[in-house]
Amino acid sequence: MSTYRDFANRGSARATVLKTVGTRERRSHLTAPRVPTVGIDIGGTKVMAGVVDADGVILEKVRTETPDKSKSPQVVEDTICELVLDLSDRHDVHAVGIGAAGWVDADRSKVLFAPHLAWRNEPLRDALSARLAVPVLVDNDANTAAWAEWRFGAGRGEDHLVMITLGTGIGGAILEDGQLKRGKYGVAGEFGHMQVVPGGHRCACGNRGCWEQYSSGNALVREARELAAADSPVAYNIIDRVGGSVHDITGPLITELAREGDAMCVELFQDIGQWLGVGIANLAAALDPSCFVIGGGVSAADDLLIGPARDAFRRHLTGRGYRPEARIAKAELGPEAGMVGAADLARLVARRFRRTNRRRVERHERYERYAQALRSPSSVRPTQEPPT
Repeated sequence: MSTYRDFANRGSARATVLKTVGTRERRSHLTAPRVPTVGIDIGGTKVMAGVVDADGVILEKVRTETPDKSKSPQVVEDTICELVLDLSDRHDVHAVGIGAAGWVDADRSKVLFAPHLAWRNEPLRDALSARLAVPVLVDNDANTAAWAEWRFGAGRGEDHLVMITLGTGIGGAILEDGQLKRGKYGVAGEFGHMQVVPGGHRCACGNRGCWEQYSSGNALVREARELAAADSPVAYNIIDRVGGSVHDITGPLITELAREGDAMCVELFQDIGQWLGVGIANLAAALDPSCFVIGGGVSAADDLLIGPARDAFRRHLTGRGYRPEARIAKAELGPEAGMVGAADLARLVARRFRRTNRRRVERHERYERYAQALRSPSSVRPTQEPPT
């Protein structure tokens, strides 16, 4: 039977090993090869691909419309391959990273579910690796955007970062000590489906009262359209702008009018900004990060949104006045963040791929030298087996 000292020493050794492995993983982006890689951002409406260098600079990018979601996954894969091969004609591509708008498993090999694409347990990594003949990495698009902001944007220097992406819905990602936290099954960070209003608005996920029903692009447009459809006096300006066609009211139009000082549009941003601040306060209570980065298309409203969010965050933060407050910053990389982050993460795969190939080549060369020595009549027959 082992003694307590044996258990203690064994535990200490294990902790040392884990700490060493963790440090190596945290610094892996620093030792990755400084080679160009392709990043791909796949959304419900567009596929954007770009060649990105080791400093996060986009050397070239191309984009196309996302094939209709009713089509087979093969059609989307064909589109990805066409973009990568097009870029490969002009650049030396070492790996491909993909940020997909959907749930990606913990191994980053399958897209478990994509709401805007016909992907259900789709083995995307292996399918594309076989066709492109380069290593492929697959991750959630919010994870890749968070990585890009941490490496090159608003989150530089932060050890504990939470990213919130405001678009049609709300996505998110958690990054601690240089590591993306994906959860046991790979689907961590789906903040938009926290229920903040019991029995509230129905969400596309099937539940009611989800956060993204109160602080997202969909929420912004829904509220504006409801006011316009009711012929509210406060909506006369936007009704006039769309010629009475309520369905032509869009998020960019609301943002434009808010910047021009339209009272209703400004108020709508204040409303969703306040809900954003409430959700951030809840996340701060659970995760205690040092920084929240707000990205996505809706964040283009800048302080029209971020200002009310900061105010609501301070009012609802647990222990307010007696604890440090996390910084709330607007993302800096814009719509290219997911693409840049996917490309940068792919460099880690390129490093492992190149090292593995180098060892394979070296082993093959050693066996070739051994075989030549056996075939050569003038040489002394080797007495040892070839090195492995």
